Amino acid sequence: MFSRRAVPRPRPARLGVALLALAGVLALPVRGDAQGAVAPLSPAELRKLVETHLLVSAVHDSADIEASRQRNKTPARQTELAELKRKQLADVLARQGLTAEAYQRQRYLVSVDNGLRFSFDSLVATLTGAPLPGTVVPAAPAAAAAGGPGGAAGGPPGAIPNAQLPSGLVGTHIGHLGTTFPDTPEKWGLLPTAVAEATIAQQHAAFAARTPADLASMQRHAGHVLHALDPSVEAQGPGRGFGVKRAANGAATHIEMAAKEPTASANVKTHAVHVATASRAVAARVDAAVELAQKIRKAASAAEAAGLVSQLVSLCDQLVAGVDANADGRIGWDAQEGGLRQAQQHLQLLVAGERK
Repeated sequence: MFSRRAVPRPRPARLGVALLALAGVLALPVRGDAQGAVAPLSPAELRKLVETHLLVSAVHDSADIEASRQRNKTPARQTELAELKRKQLADVLARQGLTAEAYQRQRYLVSVDNGLRFSFDSLVATLTGAPLPGTVVPAAPAAAAAGGPGGAAGGPPGAIPNAQLPSGLVGTHIGHLGTTFPDTPEKWGLLPTAVAEATIAQQHAAFAARTPADLASMQRHAGHVLHALDPSVEAQGPGRGFGVKRAANGAATHIEMAAKEPTASANVKTHAVHVATASRAVAARVDAAVELAQKIRKAASAAEAAGLVSQLVSLCDQLVAGVDANADGRIGWDAQEGGLRQAQQHLQLLVAGERK
């Protein structure tokens, strides 16, 4: 028998408030494409999809936290927790009246329809308070970030305080990922810098997607995406001038340097593989996004560019979130799925493991 307390269930009160708030935002139009085509999901179907997405996300989040705990790192316990999560996800879909196939199909429709994606994101943003994708979020002031070496308040999200780092060169290299790196514009760590640049790329890919009939606008924002991804390809733009690719490759290099130190623990060596693999997956995804952005800048028509922009939006989103490549309901750190979020998660697990 599986313990129902092993993985925390979604918080009913918090989730209930969020779902009740849907009633106030369903007046948002479910938009079609630029030519006015009817959206492939009705308002009622979109409502149910958003509800299901929130419930599924809550199960994944709570289950993944439990699976990451040191006491659950045995193969038997991991198998048990995975089976429990599978049952909880099945329960969510059953309560929502959806099959797994229908849920995945609707997720796919949202991913390929820009108008529907906007409506979906608007509902989720209203419920969760997260920024709407494509909305510029002001960067932390440089003065506040200056306290970042050491992860002081006001520093970048995911920063690791100096006090939590292991001693010696192992801690120095880990600090280059999560605390501070001398070559980054704000002296942030490589992973927070990569996230900041990737967020700029996401924003401008989304800006391009909002003007599918305006070739010049799409090409201008494609250039902005290029600058955030790799300034060696496009020197001018709204990015920080470091680039996702350089930051992700640097993160992989420095975490591997930490693992090669004679004093590196088994915990460091294990999670270093996870962090490096996810970081290099991001760098590879950058190469694909750069290729797409360059094709957009060479496109001869708005119709040609718009199809490429849709792909660019998805790739830029995957830089941070990763991608569920095998459709198993979770995103891992491997070369096919890993994103910056997974790299940061395993860096935090590494640091937590060193403090036990």
